[in-house]
Amino acid sequence: MRNAYRCAALLAALLLALPAAADKAKSLYDQARDAEARQNYEQAFELYRQVHELKPKDTRYRTGYERTKFLAAASHVHRGQLLREGGKLTEALIEFQRGAEVDPASFIAAQEIRRTQDMINAANAPAPAAAPPDAIERQLEDAQGPPELAPIAPVPITLNMSEDAKVVFQTIGQLAAVNVLFDPDYTSRRISVKLNNVTLEDALGIVALESRSFWRPVTTNTIFVTNDTPTKRNELEQQVLKTFYLSNVSEPTDIQDIVNTLRTILNLQRVQALPTRAAVVVRGTPDQIALSQKLIDDIDKARPEVVIDVAVMQVRRDKLRELGIKPPTSATIQLQGNVSTSTGTGTGTTGTTSPTNTINLNKFPNLKATDFLVTIPGATATFLLTDSNTKIIQNPQIRASNNVKASLKIGDRIPVATGSFQPGIGGVGINPLVNTQFQYIDVGVNIDITPRVHANREVSMKLTLEISSVTSHVSIGGIDQPVIGQRKIDHEIRLKEGEVNLLGGILEEQDVKSLTGLPGLGQIPFFKYLFSDTQVQRQENEIIFLLVPHIVRAQDLTDLNQRALDVGTGNTIEMRRGRVVPASAPGGGAQPAPVPTAPQSSPVPPMQAPGANPSPLAATPPAEAAPAVVGFEPTAVNAVTGATFAVNVTVKNARDLATIPVQVTFDKNRLQLLNVSNGTFLSRDGQVVVLTHREDPDGGTVQMTASRPPGAPGISGDGPVFTLTFLARQAGASSLVINRSAGRTPANQAVPLAGSQATVNIR
Repeated sequence: MRNAYRCAALLAALLLALPAAADKAKSLYDQARDAEARQNYEQAFELYRQVHELKPKDTRYRTGYERTKFLAAASHVHRGQLLREGGKLTEALIEFQRGAEVDPASFIAAQEIRRTQDMINAANAPAPAAAPPDAIERQLEDAQGPPELAPIAPVPITLNMSEDAKVVFQTIGQLAAVNVLFDPDYTSRRISVKLNNVTLEDALGIVALESRSFWRPVTTNTIFVTNDTPTKRNELEQQVLKTFYLSNVSEPTDIQDIVNTLRTILNLQRVQALPTRAAVVVRGTPDQIALSQKLIDDIDKARPEVVIDVAVMQVRRDKLRELGIKPPTSATIQLQGNVSTSTGTGTGTTGTTSPTNTINLNKFPNLKATDFLVTIPGATATFLLTDSNTKIIQNPQIRASNNVKASLKIGDRIPVATGSFQPGIGGVGINPLVNTQFQYIDVGVNIDITPRVHANREVSMKLTLEISSVTSHVSIGGIDQPVIGQRKIDHEIRLKEGEVNLLGGILEEQDVKSLTGLPGLGQIPFFKYLFSDTQVQRQENEIIFLLVPHIVRAQDLTDLNQRALDVGTGNTIEMRRGRVVPASAPGGGAQPAPVPTAPQSSPVPPMQAPGANPSPLAATPPAEAAPAVVGFEPTAVNAVTGATFAVNVTVKNARDLATIPVQVTFDKNRLQLLNVSNGTFLSRDGQVVVLTHREDPDGGTVQMTASRPPGAPGISGDGPVFTLTFLARQAGASSLVINRSAGRTPANQAVPLAGSQATVNIR
């Protein structure tokens, strides 16, 4: 008995636990579905896991568990990638590990774990010594881009020469501190150059144009000059190889468009498209490669995208009212049963019976009322009112790229039989179908849109909107075929972004009134309700299409994409480069760098005297300091006939100077003044210095003035004020003399300046 009680208690406990387990599983399943709907895949996975453990044989629970396993692991991986991009490697590694725990089969999680662990190891430990590269790898590592000429100071110069082109190139090269090499086949000729206020790099270009030459950099401070002919350009122009990886191509035709553009515009012959890698390999001159980069940046843009809200609204209302009494409108009379007749004779009476519904003319006199049956149908009273409303609202949203067709189909695919039919065989009613084929037709809401985004944030759309439905069926050759009613619009419109457009609003109304009854009585005002039936039917059907475009990605154009560039001539593709202007100084415009002095037999030493104050604004020297002196550096110059040399006009012991005018006299027979440029003394604090000079070639004098901006403080100390460039024309001894010199303070007070002279020996 005791064992029986125990078994009964255990059975009762099991019976009570089963409903509780079922309720718990259902509750967890509902919570998991709610979490999945809220896209909280990690919580949904945990709930699905619990319910799956409770009922592992239930396919619903297992399906949810397997589905959210991947989504939960992907969520951890995505969160880890964001953390790693933010520099949080340890937190990212934890997220990747959680993703691998959720879905051990996730390859991306394992891959990100290895990658992140390597990044952590590389950050915490010194990198292991790399294996020595082989010869080819060393060559690739040592390979450099095309040589570029070091930036030349954008200081305006004045150049007035009538010499051989080689001499002019060498003169500008010495002013720019650039070595000039000439091709042995270079044909030089005498040219006349008169340039005012041009930069040294522009002067090189102008002289090359005047002498029909072209030059290319060999090193950062050396150029090579030769004749400007197609043969020489092909022989000497540098070739650069570069692979451009494209980011926004989606079709092979996009890459081919880029290749055709490079070949046509830049006259590139060596261009190879790689559609499988979305890349283009280009070989050409450095200028062609640079312009190729510009063109690819202009063309390789992400397609604009548009989200189009489409609202399709159909409202239909049907009303039917039927009221009245339908009286009988017909009667049926027929003979009833057999008709019997009798004939009297002298001996008795003889009777005959006629068949049912048949009678001969001799029997008409014997017909009685009971021989006929009159059938009159009954009257029908109808009181009916029907009112039905139908509302269909479709609100799809379509996202489409620029000039790419997007289609949306909501509905059913209805099969329609096509082929040849023949009539029935032998009247049996069999209508076989010969060459039977079926064509499926999309029935429902069908939308095809091809958008095009314009620069002014407007959108053109070529669209087809169709609403169709099966309205009835018809038998063709014994086959039941659907009759499809449709409302279709083919249109091309242009809308502003966010503009709401009503497209193809259709309002259809139909009123039908029917009267059935006895003629005459059915039209009398009172009797019409007793002897007639009135049916009133009203149908209203309205369809409205609404379109609202939203630009989600517009065309991204930069200033460089829209800038016009100088690309040379019709025969030569080359770029004219400009130098970046230095930043503005506190007192105004930008200060150009000083012109470097060309190397020569007697180099010009730096113009900072020992002991000079290195700060931009030197302190005022004591009253017993030596007087200010304007002189030359160097004081003795040795030059060669036909060569150029530079001399600095310097000031020493200056006190609070803002303007320095100087007049210099030279031997016009032995020296020719080529250029006058600013020194660094008055601009050492970044202020812009205005230089003016006036030369008297016949008298051999030049008047120069360097001035700081109004309101700027004065400068004290030592330094170069001007740099003079001369051409040695004739051998012999000559001198440079400062005739007049005087300085002025910011308050326009005169400051006396003592002058000096320098000697020039020309051999």
